[in-house]
Amino acid sequence: MSTLRSTWHKTKFDKPFFWISVAIIIIGLFIFFSAALSVLSSNPAQFYRMLISQLVLGLCGGIVVGFFLFRVPYTFWQKYALHFFIGSLLITALVFVPGLAQKHGGAIRWLNIGPFSFQPSELLKLTSILYIAAWYSWASTKINLKKLGIIPLGIICAIAGMLLLPQPDTDTLIVIVCAGTIIYFVSGMRARDILILLVIAIIGSTALLSTQTYLQERMKTFLNPSSDMLDTSWQLTQGFIAIGSGRLYGRGYGHSIQKFKYLPEATNDSIFAVVGEETGFIGSVFLIVLYLAFAFRGFYIARRSPTMFTRLIVVGLVSLVIVQSFLNIAAIVGVFPFSGLPLIFVSHGGTSLLFSIVIVALILHISQYMQRVSVLNQSQE
Repeated sequence: MSTLRSTWHKTKFDKPFFWISVAIIIIGLFIFFSAALSVLSSNPAQFYRMLISQLVLGLCGGIVVGFFLFRVPYTFWQKYALHFFIGSLLITALVFVPGLAQKHGGAIRWLNIGPFSFQPSELLKLTSILYIAAWYSWASTKINLKKLGIIPLGIICAIAGMLLLPQPDTDTLIVIVCAGTIIYFVSGMRARDILILLVIAIIGSTALLSTQTYLQERMKTFLNPSSDMLDTSWQLTQGFIAIGSGRLYGRGYGHSIQKFKYLPEATNDSIFAVVGEETGFIGSVFLIVLYLAFAFRGFYIARRSPTMFTRLIVVGLVSLVIVQSFLNIAAIVGVFPFSGLPLIFVSHGGTSLLFSIVIVALILHISQYMQRVSVLNQSQE
């Protein structure tokens, strides 16, 4: 018995996934610092505020919160998933309260909290996936609930959309829908639901394009990037120039030219263009490979998870990171309309980095639980 207890406490989390995550986070901080030099040259005070937000709120805050959540049993998240989802909806609604919200680029997505700004949609994104995973893991054992199919997913996404679309934050809603759909697929999607999904996607996309002017502009730029390279296509054009000038090996770390007054949002949704310019094709591919390694190892953990909920939550969390990151990269290289989504672990945003580290902590907790179950099973054989 003592040997079993000793083995139990010595069981560790998935080390490959941990080191892959650490590598992306460290590399992301270096990339962010280089991109932020463009702000230092024009507004030193803003540069230091960004740096403090990224390091204090994002990195340190993420490590502290992540360490705490790592020690919380996954059953707690499963049991109270609905409560967290409702709580995040209430917090997200605060952006519409006059005097509390911060406006940037025509969007109202941030809350002012002392010296920091907090983006509630990052919390809503995480809790939405938690609740979707909890629902479908519960419904998997109930025949009557399984018949509901995609309806619960649609309701959850619609509720989140009611708060995200007015901000407007269509991009976050798209990520939630994509990650939620992957969860539903893993939980046992019926063949006929594929057609239903396609119909819903077409109707939803058409409705958004017809009601959101900024989405119409993005689509026009995507379909014809050379139409107005000095205005609507400026960001895409400068991104192409940055990536193209990097060639194979890049200009060298910190030596990007485009980030200085040419490339809009160099620290945010355009940061991958800085990666391409400074590290070239080799560095860009290396970063993409790290994201792929994150996905493959994460899905490996999901496949070996002992319960439906742990399997679905890992799939959902990994999908959040990968879908958002690859939509960002796809937009920069011109194969997807600009989304405004940050590159996870890399772009500026203390809230984004904090919750990204929390995602890693939750997956590591489940990997630790998975290994403990394996130890117990082996001891009983």
